[in-house]
Amino acid sequence: MISRILVTFCVLIFSVVVPILEINASHVFNPEWPAHARFHEVWQLITNCGIGLLCLWLVWLKDNVQLASVLVVLVMGGVLVAHAIQGSYGGSMLSGNISQTVFGLELGAFAALVAVAMAIGAAVLHARAKK
Repeated sequence: MISRILVTFCVLIFSVVVPILEINASHVFNPEWPAHARFHEVWQLITNCGIGLLCLWLVWLKDNVQLASVLVVLVMGGVLVAHAIQGSYGGSMLSGNISQTVFGLELGAFAALVAVAMAIGAAVLHARAKK
């Protein structure tokens, strides 16, 4: 049961919290962003929400915590990779609406790291419980 709750918490980060933080003037409605960049932002939000729903279905109805955990790691791990290579493409996690650090990491990167660790932990716990 704890593994399901862990994955659910991770899913809420990218399916609920991130859209709340990004559907505003700093992201989706940012007039300084090219229209194509806003398109990609909305596409990413919709895709991640869909992946989140799939994860919840896998965890709660199909008892497939491992696959849901892999999906969480792909989504939130992607945040970490994008953060790690942001200098190569001129990106930044800082958006103006939140700019805090936790243990030296930008808040978004820290949240992604926690979600990845929780998803891996959930998969391990679930696998052990099945044995």
